[in-house]
Amino acid sequence: MAAGITVTSNPDPAELQSLGVTSWPTWGCGVSTFPWTYDEHETCLLLEGDVTVTPEGGKPVRFGAGDLVVFEQGLSCTWDVHAPMRKHYRFG
Repeated sequence: MAAGITVTSNPDPAELQSLGVTSWPTWGCGVSTFPWTYDEHETCLLLEGDVTVTPEGGKPVRFGAGDLVVFEQGLSCTWDVHAPMRKHYRFG
C-alpha cells in the first residue's frame, strides 16, 4: 500500500455484494495522464483497464480490472491510464 492508496486484488464477491458495488455509478476514460486531488474518500472497483496512480512524493501504484481500490481523502496524485478504463465508484 502506498500512502493514501489501498488495493485489494481479487476481492471477495461477498464483500463486493455487501458494499453494493454494482449499484454504484460508473466512470471511464481513455488513455491519458492527469492530476487529481481527492476531496473525499473514494472506493472503486475497476471493471476494465490498466492504471498507475502516483501519490505526490510517493511511489507509483499499478492496478487493473477486478481490483478494489480505496483512495484517502486529501490524496493528491497523478493518474496514468495505460489502457482505457471503466470503474464503479463511490465517494464518502
